[in-house]
Amino acid sequence: MSWFAVSVAQADESLAFSQRLAAAAFERTEHRVVYDGRYIPMDYPGGDVPAGIGVCTDVVIRSYRALGIDLQERVHKDITAHFSAYPSRRIWGLTAPDSNIDHRRVPNLQAFFARHGEALAITDSAGDYLPGDLVTWMLPGNLPHIGIVSDRTTAAGVPLVVHNIGAGPQLEDRLFAYPINGHYRYHSDTQ
Repeated sequence: MSWFAVSVAQADESLAFSQRLAAAAFERTEHRVVYDGRYIPMDYPGGDVPAGIGVCTDVVIRSYRALGIDLQERVHKDITAHFSAYPSRRIWGLTAPDSNIDHRRVPNLQAFFARHGEALAITDSAGDYLPGDLVTWMLPGNLPHIGIVSDRTTAAGVPLVVHNIGAGPQLEDRLFAYPINGHYRYHSDTQ
């Protein structure tokens, strides 16, 4: 098989994964979830907060989990091996990883996706944001936020995003509503 055929096959696999991730994120909008970000001890690996609660990161975690990827485990393993690469000490004053919460923090997911996926350009061009891409924003009050780009768009062609900003998982026209501070692509074959 030529290098070109391998590259095309990998591109097709990445596209298929992205579409499945966008579909898994959209499926999250069918769940009734009360916004609740409190610290909750959970099993490891495969732990989760109760199904009826969650925050923006839980939309991402549960969407990946639907595809067989446990971000709790992947983030915990990486932050344990490379603690200084994560903002846990600087932002939260932590001195060790915590598998109950590390994967539920947007800045940690940003570090993880940048380390193990693709950190993509932040632009104001809607066409640069593909289904399954992860976008992070800084909300008013310096609050980090994350969502998944869907395969649906506005009439003007702006991708809708699936996120939980307080009313449970929603599909909304919010891609450019807040300052974007991260744009990532993370596929199953990335790690």
